[in-house]
Amino acid sequence: MYAQFGPFLSYDQGTRKLRDFNIKETAGDSNVAIKETYNVSETENVLDVHLFWAGKGTFGIPSDWTRGPLVSAIRVTPEFKATIGIESSSNNNRRTTGIIIGVIVGVGVLLCLFLVLVRKRRRNRKFSSGYDSEDFKNMAGKAHLFSLSEMKIATKDFDIENKVGEGGFGVVYKGVLQNGNLVAVKKLSSMSGQGKREFLNEVATISAVQHWNLVKLHGCCIEDEHRLLVFEYMPNNSLGQALFGSIRSKLSLDWPMRLNICLEVARGLAYLHEESRIRIIHRDIKPNNILLDEYLNPKIADFGLARLYDAAKSHISTRVAGTIGYLAPEYALRGHLTEKADVFSFGVVALEVASNRSHEDRNLRDEMVYLLDLAWQLYEEGRLLDLVDTSVLSTCSGEEVVRVIHVALLCTQATPTQRPSMSQVVAMLGGAMEINPPQCRPGYIKDWQLTGQNGNTTSRGDGKSWTWSMSLTMESRSENL
Repeated sequence: MYAQFGPFLSYDQGTRKLRDFNIKETAGDSNVAIKETYNVSETENVLDVHLFWAGKGTFGIPSDWTRGPLVSAIRVTPEFKATIGIESSSNNNRRTTGIIIGVIVGVGVLLCLFLVLVRKRRRNRKFSSGYDSEDFKNMAGKAHLFSLSEMKIATKDFDIENKVGEGGFGVVYKGVLQNGNLVAVKKLSSMSGQGKREFLNEVATISAVQHWNLVKLHGCCIEDEHRLLVFEYMPNNSLGQALFGSIRSKLSLDWPMRLNICLEVARGLAYLHEESRIRIIHRDIKPNNILLDEYLNPKIADFGLARLYDAAKSHISTRVAGTIGYLAPEYALRGHLTEKADVFSFGVVALEVASNRSHEDRNLRDEMVYLLDLAWQLYEEGRLLDLVDTSVLSTCSGEEVVRVIHVALLCTQATPTQRPSMSQVVAMLGGAMEINPPQCRPGYIKDWQLTGQNGNTTSRGDGKSWTWSMSLTMESRSENL
């Protein structure tokens, strides 16, 4: 409401203070502030102030908004000091004590509810998946525990377009964490041979060892039936894909690259066997478990079958687990496991890298099916260069090639004591240690006999047959550690 001159009635606490108060006459001019001060008292915690238009003068809205009265503010200022008597103080103390007790009780109740919910969640998780999250916290070491929602966001809900590989234990997806880091998410299949212990073993093993030539584990995830491992991303996939994959996945590896791969893998194994605080036997060294980074540097991966061992013991007696074709004979036949089993596997891989062919190729002639047989035949005939991949002959040094093959043949000797340690392999490949080439074929190759008698036979082109003098039964799945 606006009044051009505005006689007002003013009431405080129901008592009239002004009557027919005219702002214009009191101010004497426009745009002059008038301040009126009154002392009032209150007894019921209510302060009541009213301004009423007295019904006199003009009440039309002026065309010029700069004219007319304006009440700009009402300010209330106490003019007393609180006095607290004994009774008041006692009441306040009781009130304060009650508030404190209420807060403590409330916090206690909320804390109890929180603990009950956490315990219930752990119990439900353990019931639904057979896993206790505390197991993972204890076993994971420095590895980070990711949530399933984080992994779904990173892989776009495990989109097929992000799939970069697949193995016996599950599928690997490319992912991007919230901090922008590229990762490889290994989603273990519920139907895979890798059980709870193997999963815990891989997490504990990888998080306990760190080396340039070992793949880095960022963390893991366990929710309900989901088991996920989160590794650093290797843009060039595995050595197996580079050597034996499709035309699209194969890489052009010249000889210096291949020699470096053999040398760096040997260094990684030497670290596991001899330098790490925890001594580890990998048990499944093969091209598919050797990953390549953006510069084609190799990193050993997949520690699900790894075993810790005491260097003071001569060997471990255990059930066989690994990949046929890379198993040392004493391990495959008797479960006799030492670090020399990894040395044997490395020897097979070194031959594959030099020749660019798999340890077994049944599409070739019978005498060339098995790479180890062919290597020994060419070695005895003095034609080792015939084993080398023809695509690298122009970039390789004959001396370096012969050195790698000699080391591979030493690594694949029949008994563990005849094989070098991985630190000796590193020295020999680097030229820092002299190589004494093996003198004769290993016994497990010589025991193959040409015969037509009882035994498991494989047909040959000349009408004769190969017979195994030993039999080997392998499980189709890895052992449950």
